[in-house]
Amino acid sequence: MKPYATGKDWTLYHGDCLEVLPTLDAGSVDAVVTDPPYSSGGQFRGDRTAGTNAKYATIGMGTDRPDFQGDNKDQRGHAHWCALWLSFAMRATKVGGIACVFTDWRQLPTTTDAVQAGGWIWRGINVWDKGKVRPMAGRFAAQCEYAVWASCGPMPMDYAKDVHWGCWSIGVNSEGERLHIASKPVALLEKLIGPAPAGGTVLDPFTGSGTTGVACIRTGRRFIGIELDEHYCEIAAKRMTQAEEDQALFAEVADTDTAPEAKLWAS
Repeated sequence: MKPYATGKDWTLYHGDCLEVLPTLDAGSVDAVVTDPPYSSGGQFRGDRTAGTNAKYATIGMGTDRPDFQGDNKDQRGHAHWCALWLSFAMRATKVGGIACVFTDWRQLPTTTDAVQAGGWIWRGINVWDKGKVRPMAGRFAAQCEYAVWASCGPMPMDYAKDVHWGCWSIGVNSEGERLHIASKPVALLEKLIGPAPAGGTVLDPFTGSGTTGVACIRTGRRFIGIELDEHYCEIAAKRMTQAEEDQALFAEVADTDTAPEAKLWAS
């Protein structure tokens, strides 16, 4: 399949991940890190089938972002669909590679079932503490989202490798940073791709505005993305292109005697 866009270390496909994933080489990626539609915005069918802006836009948040697709399944439908794409994604993953799949509290049990139905070995749950969220009078605030993580087959303990902690307090993106209504902070994705080796390849079947790709570029990893909506493909391609240009500029400055750090030490 012809890519929508490419860079030095990234490739982006425009299409349905169920069609694109089977075309990827088996065992070609080190990690699958992704934020699929949760299909959880509402208690009733009428709520779930509303547009994503209607479900997720909060007071003060702009609604000029296009709705994204695939967010209207019930729990059983969501579980079956996740098991399908997760099985295709596992085929593309090296033995010992990992998957991290975002979800919220409603779909957390469904997602842990789906990763196992897709053939992965469920390893645990990572927690994202979003900090300041909408207060709930008389109730606990829903200030956390989760990343269910799993491995492709056995994952022997390697004490020579770094430890990666599984709970992070990182604030949500500001309104100006939200290129996608469900966007996650780059700093958070940099944590989640941590177990992927330097120079390794990370796959995101639901690329959205390209945050996982930007995190990979900033940390020296390769990236393969898939996105169904062409509007977000365009945004993701622009962000990753800019991220590569920024990294090249930083590298160039660091290699010269006029780098800010060199001036500081010289003084």
